[in-house]
Amino acid sequence: MLPGAVYVWEYVEGAIREVCRRYHYLEVRTPIFEHTELFERTTGETTDIVEKQMYTFRDRGGRSLTLRPEGTAPVVRAYLEAPERPLLPWKVFYLGPMFRHERPQAGRFRQFVQFGVEALGSDDPALDGEVIALACDLFGKLGLQGLSVHLNSIGCPRCRPSYRQELLAYLRGQEGLCADCTRRVEVNPLRVLDCKEPSCRALVREAPRPVDFLCEECGRHFAAVRAFLERMGIPYVLDPTLVRGLDYYTRTVFEIMHGALGAQNTVCAGGRYDGLVEQLGGDPTPGVGFATGLERLIATLELEGRVPPPPRELQVLVVYAGEAARQAALDILYRLRASGWQADIDYLGRSLRAQMKHAARLGAPLVVMVGEEEMAAGEVTVRDMLSGEQLRVRAGDVDATLRRLAPAG
Repeated sequence: MLPGAVYVWEYVEGAIREVCRRYHYLEVRTPIFEHTELFERTTGETTDIVEKQMYTFRDRGGRSLTLRPEGTAPVVRAYLEAPERPLLPWKVFYLGPMFRHERPQAGRFRQFVQFGVEALGSDDPALDGEVIALACDLFGKLGLQGLSVHLNSIGCPRCRPSYRQELLAYLRGQEGLCADCTRRVEVNPLRVLDCKEPSCRALVREAPRPVDFLCEECGRHFAAVRAFLERMGIPYVLDPTLVRGLDYYTRTVFEIMHGALGAQNTVCAGGRYDGLVEQLGGDPTPGVGFATGLERLIATLELEGRVPPPPRELQVLVVYAGEAARQAALDILYRLRASGWQADIDYLGRSLRAQMKHAARLGAPLVVMVGEEEMAAGEVTVRDMLSGEQLRVRAGDVDATLRRLAPAG
């Protein structure tokens, strides 16, 4: 990622931090790699992540380590291993690189940056709504349009077994499933609903729907989530085939999609995972969250023309004529930086004429010129590169002169 592109990332990261601050989600940072068992226990041994995508290796002590493929399990581990048990609900966000060995696709690379939020400690449906609202607020702050929230409930361990049996009976009678889904039918049939192969997508349209098998408690929870979104004025689409690709999800699942992205149109995805903390050895602790890949999010911003213009990287270039003036120019440079100016100087020994051409190529709006004549008089020349105005001022008045000439912004 080269300097010309980094400003877009800083812009998005700044929006993320601002929205999370307003929602009182604090930043947590977890290691780049974790013990492999963490992901095998939480994401599920039959998921694509564990079966095909994890970068796993053994360290010098023979321990199996994995570059983190997702952020939720590491956050839960951090919660469990915190020196003092955090106050509940524990609302945090993370922002950093993840790694999956998969075919590179639109907005997704084998090393990619992911932002996510996690809220642990409450099963309140309003918290499900809050994380969806946070995502929508972030996208709104970035100016994105054309997004749609897709919503479903996949039930809990009490009501899911009956649904699993119905789904299993349906899938066993189908032909045309891909090789992966043919195997998944017996080990984890719910994963078939998440398959992106066109043949499988066509078959699951007629499959039994998880929402039709919800127990009374899950039904009330889902109705409350929907009511919250409606009160907040957040439109959504009921998507009965929507599931998440990780085994730890329960009840609410959602994705936020952008139709113009084509087949890989999910910008954000998440849901509830009430059994994950207990699965990792903690007390029963409900949780809910989401994640979004920044590469795909930035691609969406570019598609909509929502990327801001690059900021001015340089305000002042100090140029000098001759070696004798160089030290005086360096002194002025560091005084300007101490006063808050984005300032630089030529380090290639160019002629004064070449330095001025370099200032134009850099887009520096202001230039401070130091020559032997100016040095003798204790003065410098300040040039406004936009208007062509040129002023001879005392060296001590450079800062005030620049501030008067500096373009707005």
